[in-house]
Amino acid sequence: MIIAENLTKIYNNGARGIDHLSLRIDDGEFVFIVGSSGSGKTTLIRLLLKEVEPTEGKLFVNGDDLTILHHDQMPYYRRRMGVVFQNFRLLPNKTVYENVAFAMQIVGASNREIRRSVPSVLALVGLQRKAKAYPDQLSGGEQQRTSLARAIVNKPPLLLADEPTGNLDPTTAWEIVSLLEDINDRGTTVVVATHAKDIVDQLKKRVVTLRNGSILRDIKKGRYTNDL
Repeated sequence: MIIAENLTKIYNNGARGIDHLSLRIDDGEFVFIVGSSGSGKTTLIRLLLKEVEPTEGKLFVNGDDLTILHHDQMPYYRRRMGVVFQNFRLLPNKTVYENVAFAMQIVGASNREIRRSVPSVLALVGLQRKAKAYPDQLSGGEQQRTSLARAIVNKPPLLLADEPTGNLDPTTAWEIVSLLEDINDRGTTVVVATHAKDIVDQLKKRVVTLRNGSILRDIKKGRYTNDL
């Protein structure tokens, strides 16, 4: 699903966001990307989203070579990827249903497909009774569930989550992580960048630890260690 080969990102100010990183994430894996602030987690996510370009190396996602992917191909590339952010990024003037439906509309789904898919994905994340609510009428957990529903409604093979529990209380955070596990069990590759030590330690998934833009360790069933 993801192959990085000698990947490096140097910003204009000379800072190295990623430094000669090589990584392989297979189809169907659940992987935590951890590390202290400045370790490279956000830069790696931005490279995967093609928000920034690498300075050196190669990056392949779902068969696409991002280093040569043309701007015209970006909409198709991003259709096959779901993304969940810490700050939800919901459209404030649209209801829960409309926020999720919008993700289908921009990829050209028919009204019939939308009417069939949106209620089922809202049920999956436990929001079927909140379909007509607006984001400012939701709790933080409900907003993140809406964001998650929007990310998976088009059934992407890859889901990226950047600090998805960062603004949530511990109980709600666990509910979101349980949903991510469920999505992974259904076949979606899930990559989560996080500082949430307790969640990482208890789930015992693969943990890739970054430090100074490089991989410090990569453990199949790891823990969030303190020696970062």
